[in-house]
Amino acid sequence: MNVPSRPAPRTEVLAACAAGVTVVLWASAFVSIRSAGAAYSPGALALGRLLAGALTLGAICLLRREGLPPRPAWRGILISGLLWFGFYMVALNWGEQEVDAGTAALVVNIGPVLIALLGARLLGDATPPRLLAGMAVSFAGAVTVGLSMSGGGGSSVLGVVLCLLAAVAYAAGVVAQKPALGTASPLQVTTYGCLVGAVACLPFAGHLVREAAEAPVTATLNMVYLGVFPTALAFTTWAYALARTTASRMGATTYAVPALVVLMSWLALGEVPGPLTLVGGALCLAGVAVSRSRSGAGAAARAAASVPPAADATAGGAAGQPRADRTSGPA
Repeated sequence: MNVPSRPAPRTEVLAACAAGVTVVLWASAFVSIRSAGAAYSPGALALGRLLAGALTLGAICLLRREGLPPRPAWRGILISGLLWFGFYMVALNWGEQEVDAGTAALVVNIGPVLIALLGARLLGDATPPRLLAGMAVSFAGAVTVGLSMSGGGGSSVLGVVLCLLAAVAYAAGVVAQKPALGTASPLQVTTYGCLVGAVACLPFAGHLVREAAEAPVTATLNMVYLGVFPTALAFTTWAYALARTTASRMGATTYAVPALVVLMSWLALGEVPGPLTLVGGALCLAGVAVSRSRSGAGAAARAAASVPPAADATAGGAAGQPRADRTSGPA
């Protein structure tokens, strides 16, 4: 008897690659924000970035002839668009101007922890010990990186509150986005979420026009880069991966960003990391590896559960494995 091939391993590889593209591009955003943020205020930068992203995604949707998302997906798209694409970007841009790097790292990086908690509560995500242990290690690494790269600046209460609100909005946006991916494509969810965020940021249009007239070309190009790559492309690959795994595991994956920021700052800006920074980056990557790993017993159980009785009895082979996402999905 011929045993059907398992599509799951290929799907998992593609999802892992998509998640990898996301974290690399999100890490590169920090380098570009340094240039654009010097010439643009938080709201103007968020609006310019979202407009560039929405135009890029809209053109792709037209070329691919993507229609409107199904009605059941709109609730998640609206919530994630308002909270993650809109509020999060403005609050984070503003908050990082008010606090030092260490405080920002400590507060903002509770986002993946909140995703795990909300995912378990609202989406039924499993929280295996490996995931929790990996997130704890990565969080310690992210805080270490932030503290080691801090310039010793002060932290205002306003800045701490803004970073905390950004982390909450990020987590809520991710969890809200997941159900939408059950009925709409990743491109649809990202495109219309980005458009909702841009509309929410339209009150900053006047600031954007005034600042664009005076900003250096490099700052404007960096803002456009933020819209095309870390927003349009990275949020789409994120949605693709999120549709094929749990929100908790995707949130844990973003802990690789601080380590990549250290490397990119070293290569692009000549900022040589100190020993403590390198240790923090290594902890981030180690935690991500642990959180995305699976125990041998769990993998064997999943493989056995996915094999049809006939195939299991004759060849002990592995059949197609069902998708890992929940019935109601979700940044």
